[in-house]
Amino acid sequence: MRFILPLIAALAFAAPASAERLTLDRIHGDPALAGPGVRMLKVSPDGARVTFLRGRADNQYQLDLWEYNLKDKSTRRLVDSKVLVPKETLSDEEKAIRERNRTASLSGILSYSWSPDGRQMLVPIAGDLFLVDVARPDAARKVASGAVIDPKISPKGRYVSFVRKQNLYVIDLKTGAERQLTTDGAGTIHNGEAEFIAQEEMDQDTGYYWAPDDSAIAYKRYDEAPVPVVRRFEIFADRTDVIEQRYPSAGDPNVLVDLMIVSPETGQTRKIDLGPNRDIYLVRADWSADSKKLAYQVQSRDQKKLDLVLVDVATLAQKTLLTETSKTWVEIHNDLRFLKSRPGFIWASERSGYKHLYLYDMDGKLQHPISSGAWYVDDVLAVDEKAGRVYVASNRDAVTDKQTYALSLDGRNADKPVRLTRADGWHESSFSRNGQVFVDTYSHPDTPPQTSIHKADGTLVQWVERNELNASHPYFKYKADHLPTEYGTIKAKDGQTLHYAMIKPANFDPAKRYPVFVRMYGGPHSQFVQRKWGNNFDQYMAQQGYVAFRIDNRGSARRERVFQDAIYGQLGKHEVEDQLAGIDWLGQQSFVDAKRVGVFGWSYGGFMTLRMAAAASDKIAAAVSVAPVTDWALYDTHYTEQFVGGTPKDVPQAYAQSGVFAHLDGLKSPLLLVHGMADDNVLFTNTTKLIDELVNRGVQFDLMTYPGAKHGISARAGQRHVYGLIDAFFRKHLIDAK
Repeated sequence: MRFILPLIAALAFAAPASAERLTLDRIHGDPALAGPGVRMLKVSPDGARVTFLRGRADNQYQLDLWEYNLKDKSTRRLVDSKVLVPKETLSDEEKAIRERNRTASLSGILSYSWSPDGRQMLVPIAGDLFLVDVARPDAARKVASGAVIDPKISPKGRYVSFVRKQNLYVIDLKTGAERQLTTDGAGTIHNGEAEFIAQEEMDQDTGYYWAPDDSAIAYKRYDEAPVPVVRRFEIFADRTDVIEQRYPSAGDPNVLVDLMIVSPETGQTRKIDLGPNRDIYLVRADWSADSKKLAYQVQSRDQKKLDLVLVDVATLAQKTLLTETSKTWVEIHNDLRFLKSRPGFIWASERSGYKHLYLYDMDGKLQHPISSGAWYVDDVLAVDEKAGRVYVASNRDAVTDKQTYALSLDGRNADKPVRLTRADGWHESSFSRNGQVFVDTYSHPDTPPQTSIHKADGTLVQWVERNELNASHPYFKYKADHLPTEYGTIKAKDGQTLHYAMIKPANFDPAKRYPVFVRMYGGPHSQFVQRKWGNNFDQYMAQQGYVAFRIDNRGSARRERVFQDAIYGQLGKHEVEDQLAGIDWLGQQSFVDAKRVGVFGWSYGGFMTLRMAAAASDKIAAAVSVAPVTDWALYDTHYTEQFVGGTPKDVPQAYAQSGVFAHLDGLKSPLLLVHGMADDNVLFTNTTKLIDELVNRGVQFDLMTYPGAKHGISARAGQRHVYGLIDAFFRKHLIDAK
């Protein structure tokens, strides 16, 4: 049965007297249409407050730090980012990190951390570092400056740590003394940082790790000298910069990585032996609860093997706790948890065909599964050892949803977790350190994000942000014209289930035939069909008279491994088959004009758009490809080799068939090609190579390039412009051309 949240009754309101339809100016304007949304929710260590980041009313992309006080139930701004740093100047390192984290459009406070006693917070802004006393937030104290990145408060609260100019530093908060722990960081040597590939492809946002007792820091030291230098142009409106970037394309050497341990008190450094094979990926490092052991995860270059290795910190003796293998690739996760009350750890694996959790002892012996069945664990959210519970996020009850569940540490309900969140849709939950309460942000295509505090059993404690769609809400005047999203499934050629989302046009008449706007991504590590708020452009296009449609093809995330593995060694083949199955299904609907179908995708979706148009120009009347990969040999090592199945030297035919150029004979659809001229992720060369080939073939197409823009074309003016361009292109070819 489905759970229904009684408080959704908050959506029952009178329609505004004069409703309006969405415009692109309003979608990209202020305040945010979603209402006073919150980011990076945290429960303070003392349990007295919930803190979060929130955009300003006059600029939704400028974030300040706020708190909700659980005692007096008040909400207030703790730190005004414009007061701390009136004008931000970002270092090149910070700009690169934001691009990797997909936060390049944001300013102000992007992260923060609590001291263990809950009295202070560490707040970085644009390379400066501030300590904020919660009792006196207006008296924030600057403790470091000079292009500081990745700051942390140590687990026991004695130190502040950070990276500056490729070296690792600590500040002793008792004395205020700053200590430089590494000194060789310069040129190609980096200390305490995650390398480009780790940031971009391994979900690794840090390069150093504190021991729980503050006694030591494990950190990455890497040398990028072996990585080839790519000379690329960043073309701006008034200049062209020649950038020499160490970019490891498929088949190229990666960085040489070491794992080090340093004492923050003495500066003594020791090196951990990672073995004779240097062509590896160091993907994770974690400390045991007693700080006596350090575990690291090392992945083979072909990504078919991953070892979890335990190091005795006193002697540096090592043993391999477990090894994961796969015929395709071993997926990386963040779900290793060492227990405090007894020797053992929680581990995630996809060995059963689904991602599940397992309990091991400290010798690497499997004790029992914690979860099991034909469903998928997203993440471990918290572990309450005293209560014997493990809290996880999962789509167990609906593939398109995200819910919070409780599992027993002893495995007694491995196949029947207790669901804690009630409303169908999307829940993002953040637990307190002791696992006794959690903050939940819920949304649905018809419900903007609502944030509430719950006990560990799911019982509502109180609201943080109810975000009711009443007359004061930014979206209220658009609510009357808001169109519902329909969800359904069709079958792939091999019988696997594909999930789709569809929004029918405004003033829908089943007797009419409408053009179709298909938005796609299609690549691994992504799920595009999700039952949550926020698809504003799809909503806009439906209000313009299109059937807005998206479908998750084989290879998409949050599914069983057989579903994900289908793309291995043949990128584009099954993804295109499944997207075309969706278009064919649409063509069978009486309300669809099958001769007016347009497709749009960005990044991997841009690649998919080109492959779709090349495979089925007879079914696609217009195509928009933004920042596409056209030749996988130009993309980075970890991602490309993982899915293509090796290096260009190992599997040249797989690269040829997985790219775009071998399929261009079929490209007849009107095409709009878009790319940022300073893209350091999917290099602009991908598009220039395609331009050259299309010109040589005599193929006409439309082109838009954005000076100075990176992969996401994230500047507000750029975002507004590119979506206006897409809108106009489809209008020209799908509506005006009728």
